Amino acid sequence: MRNVPPTKTNLLKLRDELAFAQLGRELLDQKRGILVAELLAVVDQAAAMEKRVDEALAGAWSSLEDAALSMGRLRLLSLSGAVTMDASVDLRTRRVMGVNLPVVDTRFSDRGPYYSSLGADFRVDTALAGFREALTTLGRFAELKVSITRLAAEVRKTIRKVNALEKVALPDLEETLAHIGARLEENDRDMFALMKTVKGRLAGRMG
Repeated sequence: MRNVPPTKTNLLKLRDELAFAQLGRELLDQKRGILVAELLAVVDQAAAMEKRVDEALAGAWSSLEDAALSMGRLRLLSLSGAVTMDASVDLRTRRVMGVNLPVVDTRFSDRGPYYSSLGADFRVDTALAGFREALTTLGRFAELKVSITRLAAEVRKTIRKVNALEKVALPDLEETLAHIGARLEENDRDMFALMKTVKGRLAGRMG
């Protein structure tokens, strides 16, 4: 309970403060709900994306190994030197309830074909496409992992704020208001009794 003088001014002031704190709790509770929903959605996306990364890498390596068996490692190594492919990563952000979340866009530019199809196993192209997909998916997966970390941190912070309001600030305000209200009522009763006594004495003297 706060140590404040039991005056009507303080009573009105604390009532406004209580209303503001209750509104803050409601808004924080809504924020918590939105953040949790977003976090759960991102976790599901990350799980699916991780599976896609594993599948893309596994398929790419499998195609590369098959091509090496078909063509020979030296020939495959020679072909790999002809590959000219540039990758760029564009980083942006999006905001969810004040939280900055990354957006990763991976782009590739190339000038294929890199080599003659004569003597080249088709699985070389399959491996290239697979690794390209894996890199793109890895960028997206990294975006989701960072988003999970940031959202989870904000959820914890919001929960702490809600708990602080519900368990400390609001009960303290309510207790202080109840105390001031009781003291003011007591003062009113004392004043009424005093006025009644004074009135009685005045009436007695006049009589």
